[in-house]
Amino acid sequence: MCTGIRFTDAAGKMFFGRNLDWTQGYGERVVVTPHAAKVPGAFSRSTDLEWGHAVIGMGIVVDDVPLYFDCGNDAGLAVAGLNFPQSARYAKAPVVGRTNVAAYEFPFWIARNFATIDEVRDALADVTVVAKPVNEALPVAKLHWLIADATGSLAVECLDDGLRVWENDVDTLTNEPDFGWQRENLRNYLTLNVDDPKAAAWGEATLAPFGTGVGMHGIPGDYSGPSRFIKAAFVNNHYPTETGEAANVVRLFRTLGSVAVPMGAARTAQGAWEKTLYTSCFSANTLTYYHATYENPRIAAYPLSSCNLNSQELQILSAA
Repeated sequence: MCTGIRFTDAAGKMFFGRNLDWTQGYGERVVVTPHAAKVPGAFSRSTDLEWGHAVIGMGIVVDDVPLYFDCGNDAGLAVAGLNFPQSARYAKAPVVGRTNVAAYEFPFWIARNFATIDEVRDALADVTVVAKPVNEALPVAKLHWLIADATGSLAVECLDDGLRVWENDVDTLTNEPDFGWQRENLRNYLTLNVDDPKAAAWGEATLAPFGTGVGMHGIPGDYSGPSRFIKAAFVNNHYPTETGEAANVVRLFRTLGSVAVPMGAARTAQGAWEKTLYTSCFSANTLTYYHATYENPRIAAYPLSSCNLNSQELQILSAA
């Protein structure tokens, strides 16, 4: 289970973040890929940038490849991969004449090579996402992706009928089902309201609301993908517009906190408890990556400007 959102502040500056919900961590760290770092690609691609965008985000490093769970780049573009186990359909092999990208490298490939979602949208018309593992020890994760910049966001999914790029006008993504279904399902909740309803007359009786928040009556409170999508989309799109970095980082963490999973609320078929392992935030204006974990809710900040971006080596900044 995962949730991702994106929004802009009063000045049009983007903030992007996600909850990563699962039963266990993978040793993830804050990882920086400088411009000149040599990262082996899964396939030969002549269009890949030799001097790529610098990238910062949460992930693991395997065989000198940064496997980002979510990341942002020096142009202010951000990407997050979210669990999509039932519906994801990758190509079994690369396709001749297409731009082939392995699923494991997709977030990094996007952040490394593009500056805007307009560029991404154009490039994806020629992309095939391939179910190639990074090595024999790690299986291919079935994901879909939220990609965003200051102008908007996309939901990208590999479905039975091919790669689908959705215009994400609610700036929200969770898990199953596909984005098209999730977006349509919001119509079942269009009566939700941040304001209190007026008192109603039932015959001789006058029925007044109990208090603030009654306009939200009926919003789901469970931790399924559809329920988290509804709640995150509502809160994200009704939160008052804020000014300044600190207020907007708080906004992002509070919004994602509304759908964070505590221990004891969701157990897998194998008996393991899911929880929100970490919450992250990427500020496209200051190029700062923030995160907090389940065990340590204190928000840590990692400005990209504090890293050695002239290095040719990957940099691991912290434990998650």
